[in-house]
Amino acid sequence: MFLSTAARTVPPESTQQAIGYPSLFLLVLIGALVPVVPTGALVSSAAVVAFHQTSPFALLTVFLVSSVAAFLGDMSLYWLGRRGMGSRNGSRWLEAIRERAPEDRLAQAQQKLADHGIAVLVLSRLVPAGRIPVMLACLLAKMPLRVFARGDVPACLAWAATYQVIGILGGSL
Repeated sequence: MFLSTAARTVPPESTQQAIGYPSLFLLVLIGALVPVVPTGALVSSAAVVAFHQTSPFALLTVFLVSSVAAFLGDMSLYWLGRRGMGSRNGSRWLEAIRERAPEDRLAQAQQKLADHGIAVLVLSRLVPAGRIPVMLACLLAKMPLRVFARGDVPACLAWAATYQVIGILGGSL
C-alpha cells in the first residue's frame, strides 16, 4: 500500500531542485576529473527536466551549474597535472596518461594547439574523448594555468549550451 501511494506522488519542484542541482554539480565535477562519467548525457537529461518545470530560470540554472562544475573539474585536473609534472610520483602519473593517449592524437593536439591556441580548447571540449589529449598537450607545452583558464571558460560554456540544446531537442522529439 505504501509503495503504491509513493509511486503516485511526485515530489514538488523545490524538492527536485534541492536534490537535482547539487547532484548535477557533483556528477559533472566528478566526470570532469574522471572522464568515464557521461557528463553530456547528464546535462542533456537535466535540461529536459528543467524544460518541463514551471520555474522560468530552471534552464539557466542547469546551464550555470553544469558549466561551473565542468570548469572547476577541468581546472582541478589541469592544476593537478601541472603540479604533478615536477614531482617524482606525478611524473609517473603523467607518463601513464601519455602512454594511454594515442600517440597520433597527442601529436595532432600539440600541433593544433601551436597553430590555433585557445580555440583548440573550445573544440576539444565538444569532441568526445578530445579533452584529455588536448589537456595533456597543454601540460606538455607548459601552458600557464591562467592561459588555460581563459580558454576553458568559453569551452565549458559552449559544452553546457550544446548538450542542453541536444537534450531539449531530443526530449521534444
